[in-house]
Amino acid sequence: MQAEQSLYSTYRRLVTQLMHDQEQLPSLPNITLEIRRALNDDTISISALVGLISRDPGLSALLMKHASSPLYRQVQAPKTLNDVVNQLGLREVGRITMLHSVKSLFTLHSAAHKNLFLEAWERLINKASTSAMLARLVGRISAEHALLASLLSEVGSLTVLSGFKSAEEIPSKALYEKLCREYGKSLGVIVLKKWAVDDEYIEITRETGNWFYTKGNTLQVIDVVNLALHHIAQGRASEDELPSLEELPAWKKLPPPLNEIDDDGTLKLLSSHQHDIQLLAQSLR
Repeated sequence: MQAEQSLYSTYRRLVTQLMHDQEQLPSLPNITLEIRRALNDDTISISALVGLISRDPGLSALLMKHASSPLYRQVQAPKTLNDVVNQLGLREVGRITMLHSVKSLFTLHSAAHKNLFLEAWERLINKASTSAMLARLVGRISAEHALLASLLSEVGSLTVLSGFKSAEEIPSKALYEKLCREYGKSLGVIVLKKWAVDDEYIEITRETGNWFYTKGNTLQVIDVVNLALHHIAQGRASEDELPSLEELPAWKKLPPPLNEIDDDGTLKLLSSHQHDIQLLAQSLR
C-alpha cells in the first residue's frame, strides 16, 4: 500500500508539471488548423475544401466511413469526398475533423502507453457513439455535435498520458484512472482553451458527470452527454454507485415514450439501438 501511494505521488508530480507547461500539452495538427480556417472562410468552395481534406488520408477515410454510418439513413452511401461534404455540411465536417485530430494527437512512447491509450479511447468512443445516437433518436441536437462534445469532454484523460515519457513511468490501470478522476477535467479545460474551441465545449467538459447539473428547460448537449455517460457507467463494475436515471434532471427533460426505462435501469431508447451504437463506434476505431 505504501509503495502504491509513493508511486501515485510520483505520477501526481508528473501530471502537475504537465499542467504548468503549455509546451508539453498536445497541439492541433497544422492540417486541422488549415481546415478550420477554411471552414470559417465564407468564400471557400467545396472543391477547395475537398482538396485540403485529401491531404490527410486518415481524415478522408474517417469522413467516408462516418457518412456511411448508422447516423445517416442514406439510400445510397456516398462514393466521393465531394458527396461526403455535401451530405454532412461544412459544420459537421469541421466536427469530424476535430474528432480525427484528437486520436492522432498523443505521442505513445511505449507498448504500455499504447495499451492505456487504446483502453481509454475505446471507452471514449463508446460514450461518444452513445451520445451521438441518443441525439439522433431524440432530435433537436446534431448527432455530430453530441459526438464531438462527448469526446472533447474526455480529452483530459488522454492528456494525462502526455506526462509519462518512459516505459518506467507508466501507472497501472487503477492508478491511471485515479489520476484521470483527479486531473482529467482541469487538464481538459486547459487543452481546449489552448485549441480555442467554442466555450460550450469547455462548459460541457466541466459539467460532464455532474449528474444534477441542469441548464434550461429543454434538452441540451450536456444532458445528452450525461445520459450517455450514465448509460455507459452502469455497465462498469468498478463504477461508484450512481443515482437512478429518474433522479437526473436530463432524464426529466425527455418526453414519453423517449424516457421509458428498461428493467436494468437504462433507457430503452439506447438499449434497443445497441447494434447501431456499436457500428458507429466501429467507424471511429
